[in-house]
Amino acid sequence: MPVKKSVKAEKVEPKKAAETKLRVTSGVVVSDKMDKTVVVAVNLLKKHPKYHKRFTSTKRYKVHDPKNQFKTGDKVSFVGCRPLSKDKQWKVVY
Repeated sequence: MPVKKSVKAEKVEPKKAAETKLRVTSGVVVSDKMDKTVVVAVNLLKKHPKYHKRFTSTKRYKVHDPKNQFKTGDKVSFVGCRPLSKDKQWKVVY
């Protein structure tokens, strides 16, 4: 009768930050009056569920800009991060 060998669980390393896929969103800066924060407007094209008409919807995000680099009218890309304040949970991708 063969002896059963115990199977050891292999160590699985957590994914590194570079390997995880973050959702990158892009939009236009509409306000840069706050320190290290810009307000970015993202235009979304949506479709009405019943009438199938397409319409644009605008959502505004407060995005962390630690270098105060972006000004009004600039196009920026940003990703989600841990909450930095009540409304700010996004950071700029340089």
